[in-house]
Amino acid sequence: MHADTFVIPESEVLRRRDMRDAFTFTIDPAEAKDFDDAISFMPAEDGLYQVGVHIADVTYFVQPGSELDQRAYDLGTSTYLVDRVIPMLPEELSNGLCSLRPGEDKLCMSVIFTLTHDARVVKYKVCRTVIRSDFRLAYEQAQAIIMNRPCPEADSPQLTEAIKALHLMAVILRRQRMEAGALEIEQEEIKFKLDEHGHPVDIWFQKPMEANHLIEEFMLLANRTVATHIGRTGKEIIYRVHDKPNEEKLASLRRFSKRMGDKLLPETKDMLTVRAMAKAVYSTHNIGHYGLAFDYYTHFTSPIRRYPDMMVHRLVAQLILGERVKNKGLQIDAEEACDHCSAMEQQATQNERDSIKEFQILWMQDHIGEESDGVITGVQEFGLFVRLEGSHAEGLVPIRTICPEQYLQLDERNYCLRTRPAPRTRRGHIKEEEKEYTFTLGDRVRVKIVRADLERRQIDFSLILPSCASDC
Repeated sequence: MHADTFVIPESEVLRRRDMRDAFTFTIDPAEAKDFDDAISFMPAEDGLYQVGVHIADVTYFVQPGSELDQRAYDLGTSTYLVDRVIPMLPEELSNGLCSLRPGEDKLCMSVIFTLTHDARVVKYKVCRTVIRSDFRLAYEQAQAIIMNRPCPEADSPQLTEAIKALHLMAVILRRQRMEAGALEIEQEEIKFKLDEHGHPVDIWFQKPMEANHLIEEFMLLANRTVATHIGRTGKEIIYRVHDKPNEEKLASLRRFSKRMGDKLLPETKDMLTVRAMAKAVYSTHNIGHYGLAFDYYTHFTSPIRRYPDMMVHRLVAQLILGERVKNKGLQIDAEEACDHCSAMEQQATQNERDSIKEFQILWMQDHIGEESDGVITGVQEFGLFVRLEGSHAEGLVPIRTICPEQYLQLDERNYCLRTRPAPRTRRGHIKEEEKEYTFTLGDRVRVKIVRADLERRQIDFSLILPSCASDC
């Protein structure tokens, strides 16, 4: 099957809810090609709204136990490197047949909500659908609509009404999560511009916008709804679980935050919070999701790039839609599959981090000898880790280079490294370089870029002392 020639059989349309007349759109990164989720919006009776969260029905094309299914299981997830994507599914599926491109009829697994203006769910229905997207928006375009700025590419009163109403509901959903105890950790996404040889010529960072939160909240709502629907029946489903944090690390963070007060940068607090957290994983045993403050949670909304979402779609077909399983599929235990997918996700995450590090090193190689401001992100016996403010490249200031004539003492409890003057002779005086300094996690410092070694995958800095004194 090819995306340009595939026609949805009429028999398949008849067994689904036909939502091709519902006003529908996607919001994704500008460079994205695999659109696996869309939202429909229609005013309903009595001041209510009908909001559909539509997810590409990948399992229509990928049959359980097939060679394609086995390949997707083996990979577990797509991997997004700086210069390329390693897709879980072939591009003919991920960017073609399953991608919810505008103006094309597409098969979806959907959750249709009836909502009040203040985001209260009156009722919902999980069903198979046929949709046709009317608009493909980048996050920047959706943000322009939210901010009442001109957006010529999406000049539609109907789209404006939908975006603004959904934004207001997303704000409420987000506030409710935070009030319930969810963690609010905003992490910037690093972006690279590459030349024709694949060499980085620019680096910048993109903070989540309100448009990102809009999509996030409705995807979270769909994931939680599916998990709760099945979970409360006692039937087995693939949960996305997040355990409580390490109490010792959390207590240490609280002490440090209290002592530092206003001097603690928000990004430093976020970094320490993440380090204290357990990793989110897949499991058939539900313990809830600590970070999201949800009792039930699953991954249902990204089957193009995550295999667990495909497993959940198949479970939805059986446990909610009452469909019969065509065959047994992969002959593996569900918990074994969860462990495998969790491991593959962590491997993909590490590969993505390694790719970013590689291109940061390549960028740094063009800036040897330059000075830059940064923030201390790690304090170890062997030195300080510093993240540059401009490129976010992280490098090491070796301890032997900080104050060669002085002793250095690690204070793990207070996340700091202190210098102590070396023993002086009776007639000696404290030299300028023997003054005491304290280097604390989160301190702003100034460094010189000394080395960027791609083979060792390490960036080395030297510290420029006058700018880095703090009280520990």
